[in-house]
Amino acid sequence: MRTLSVLTAMLLPVVAQAQTAPCGGDFRAFLRGVSEDAVAQGANPDAAARFFAGLRQDPKVLKADRAQGIFQAPFIEFSRKLISQDRLDKGRRKAEEWDAVFDRIEREYGISRGVLLAFWAFETDYGGYQGNFNTANALATLAHDCRRPELFRPQLIAALELYEHGDFDPATTTGAWAGEIGMVQMLPKDIIENGVDGDGDGHVMLKTSVPDALMSGGRMLSSLGWRPNEPWLQEITLPAEFDWSLSGLETTMSVAEWERLGVSGRTGALDDGRLPASIILPQGRGGPAFIAYPNFRVFFEWNQSFTYVLTAAYFATRLEGAPVYDAGNPAPGLAGPQMQQLQRKLQARGFDVGEVDGILGAGTRSAVRAVQAELGLPVDGWPTAELLQAF
Repeated sequence: MRTLSVLTAMLLPVVAQAQTAPCGGDFRAFLRGVSEDAVAQGANPDAAARFFAGLRQDPKVLKADRAQGIFQAPFIEFSRKLISQDRLDKGRRKAEEWDAVFDRIEREYGISRGVLLAFWAFETDYGGYQGNFNTANALATLAHDCRRPELFRPQLIAALELYEHGDFDPATTTGAWAGEIGMVQMLPKDIIENGVDGDGDGHVMLKTSVPDALMSGGRMLSSLGWRPNEPWLQEITLPAEFDWSLSGLETTMSVAEWERLGVSGRTGALDDGRLPASIILPQGRGGPAFIAYPNFRVFFEWNQSFTYVLTAAYFATRLEGAPVYDAGNPAPGLAGPQMQQLQRKLQARGFDVGEVDGILGAGTRSAVRAVQAELGLPVDGWPTAELLQAF
């Protein structure tokens, strides 16, 4: 099964760098400019010349970059596609097989094994599919393309640095179309900053070494702000009289305050009452309900798709024994063209929903909530045909 490695870490912040050749234009001239930048930053000129000499544009990379329709699916549909019994069983076997590595990650970074297992599963099906795009060509193609050059140009230079260390071959290193490498799919800059030699062989090999991959993923999550030994997500039950406008990541209260409003864990007590938390209703008041603790937000540093993040966070809880969520009976959502129509209407009213892409992202959810409040509808952030027709 093709997994979601294609979007991991794609929007991580990067440091702006001086550029001698802008994106677009002649590809070879562009590469010469990147090579000059790399040498100016300390790269060996001969190594840079060898590294860039054989790079080629890959039109399949651009095609993949433009085709991300999987994220249009709502949470229930999306999570059921990704979370199978086989994937759960395999994850639990992997937890036993690599128990010592997970113990080390928990000791050093305070990250529960379910979290790393979830990323390992979704990114590469536990290492079974790591992508077959030439990584150097993918990074060069995306750096040259003017859609997100501020991300991919530094990653291309970072790949050169890995090459100089002997840990990257521009001719043979492969991975996802967006340039991520290895079992948990990390970009070259992240490997340089967070790579861990987990097996002690003197190299960080994320494609072939499970200890290297898992330890590096744990260190990266730690660097992104993971709070050691704290929860990330829990399914909850809400009272019938709950104020739906309090849902959404925009509202944060302590667990104790949520409990006073009648929020309770579906299968167990909520965590420490002092922790700040938010209520998530991925498909509105009729669907599943979760409480999101501070660590949940760290998932967005790995991938910025709300649906992906919630599914990964939920899967991590399942791997650690949580039951299947109560799907409830949510109102039917909007299909892609309807969602695009809604986004255009929201734009016309002055809301910033980002690209009109048919995806219910953070900007669209926020705008939906505002319009629901204006129209006197329950403010749960879930767009329906009723809402679409109401304005």
